[in-house]
Amino acid sequence: MSGRDVRLLAVLLNWRTPAMTIRAAEALARALDGLDAEIVIVDNDSGDGSEAALRAHVAASDWPVPARVLQSGQNGGFAFGNNAGIRAGRSDGARPDYVYVLNSDAFPAADAVRVLIDHLEAHPRDGFAGSQLWSEDMPIHISAFRFPTIASEFEGTARTGIITRALHRYRVPFMDLTRTRPVDWLAGASMLMRQDMLDQVGLLDDGFFLYFEETEHFFRARRKGWTATYLVESRVEHLGSVSTGMKQWTEVPDYWFDSRWRYFTLSHGRAYAACATLARVAGLSLWKLRRLMGAPRLDPPGTLRRLLRHDLRALFQTTRRRDTRVSRPRSSPAE
Repeated sequence: MSGRDVRLLAVLLNWRTPAMTIRAAEALARALDGLDAEIVIVDNDSGDGSEAALRAHVAASDWPVPARVLQSGQNGGFAFGNNAGIRAGRSDGARPDYVYVLNSDAFPAADAVRVLIDHLEAHPRDGFAGSQLWSEDMPIHISAFRFPTIASEFEGTARTGIITRALHRYRVPFMDLTRTRPVDWLAGASMLMRQDMLDQVGLLDDGFFLYFEETEHFFRARRKGWTATYLVESRVEHLGSVSTGMKQWTEVPDYWFDSRWRYFTLSHGRAYAACATLARVAGLSLWKLRRLMGAPRLDPPGTLRRLLRHDLRALFQTTRRRDTRVSRPRSSPAE
């Protein structure tokens, strides 16, 4: 650890996975032992008894760091819930030096958070540090990425060897995650953020319900000169997609199309977003042609049609960023 005493706020978001969230909170409390830290567990209006179960468990626990449960009041998504926890802050009113965000299906190793803190303490222009994620069926999860571009929209949907080789520099996921490396953005399953960066850049945009919220946040921070690093030394077990059900998608949900368009529009403008959609349409169309020659179906039925319908409608609508200020709102979540 750094020689400086640092203050930490850890935010853990729950939506209808109370048992999993409790397991994650237990692992997090062990990882924070000895640190000046506090855990805020935010329930995103689960409506299934989650809040009561979480409050009862926290009240009965003898954790080495203080913890409390907040009710956000609505299922506003990943950004909304985490922002509620960050804005609520520490119960002692102290400004944290760092904010740690952990998914409810992620379980940090004992030293995982300390590794992230040590890195940010030693690298003052890094605003973010993220962990290496793993699970029993996947030794290393893909959790570090490049920013999406027009080229990556084509490459990622065409999925053809010659195109991927030609556009490898634009491929969104980093495939070699066996070493610590600088990245454009990180999955938010286990992520440490510098408070100074948040004060300058703002919080996640809760206009995103789910997906692309981290991407837009990192892009906004990059424009202010902040960088990010993926750290293999910080290990976190991650089950993945427990509350979102992504692995079981039979069709792409509307909020994914909303978030994708929102990211490109806020980050690059409407014209760029339209070009990115055309590139994605071209890639999806190329894959449909390959399916005629025996290639497998990789996209849920109707994806191309729904993408076109969504983005044609969105093209004529206004997209504005939500209020991302860190300041405490007038009406705080219920404790």
